[in-house]
Amino acid sequence: MKPPLPALFISHGMPVMAVDPGTTGQFLADLAGQLPRPRAIVCISAHLEGVCALLTSDIRPETIHDFGGFSPELHRRQYPAPGDPALADRLVHMLRKAGLESQTLPDRGLDHSAWVPLSLMYPQADIPVVQLSIQTGEPPGYHYRLGSALEPLRREGLLILASGGATHDLAAMADYPRSAPPAPHAEAFDQWLEATITSGNIDQLLDYQRAAPAAGRNHPFPCEHFLPLLVAAGAGGPSATGRRLHRHFEYGVLSLAAYRWD
Repeated sequence: MKPPLPALFISHGMPVMAVDPGTTGQFLADLAGQLPRPRAIVCISAHLEGVCALLTSDIRPETIHDFGGFSPELHRRQYPAPGDPALADRLVHMLRKAGLESQTLPDRGLDHSAWVPLSLMYPQADIPVVQLSIQTGEPPGYHYRLGSALEPLRREGLLILASGGATHDLAAMADYPRSAPPAPHAEAFDQWLEATITSGNIDQLLDYQRAAPAAGRNHPFPCEHFLPLLVAAGAGGPSATGRRLHRHFEYGVLSLAAYRWD
């Protein structure tokens, strides 16, 4: 029997990474080559929010350019990966069985939280992708339970890919150039996050709003870029300990860290 695929959390950074990959873009390209080819990808997106767990169900999802102010080249980029309506339906039933309200979401394409990193990891766009929403009105423990319900998929050749940001202080980003070293408050949170994940301290991870240094500054409400990480941690399984795969900062306050749970 083949070993299960990991649950991954990656920081997708700014959309410009699709045309100017930099250090993190190269990491993502290399990461895909280190993994068995997935049968399909379930992408938990920081940019898809619902009042319940929503699963995109288009067979040919469009590429959504949900940003502005970037180059025409970036706005022309397409990522024509197929969807998987049957998988979306199955996931709805799995989540409902776990006591989590869920439904499919038609006519909704792939946002940049999904297609930008996937265009670097799987540029041929030939692996089916289903996006799963976060629910910012739900607590951290809810998102961990959401991931736990998905954990069996890893043994079926599906890749659980949570896409958000290890830190996300956009209010301060304009104060730093892209190559700036990490700001102290972002560095402190990033180090706390690594120590917490690699020690397997799930209770502290779920209590990050009180336990982590400068949590409110690094992830201001509604914390949408942190919640995907909790889904990935849950999908790793109850005894899994995460490990860091990548560490890099951009604009001083954006940690582009990535983690893996096996």
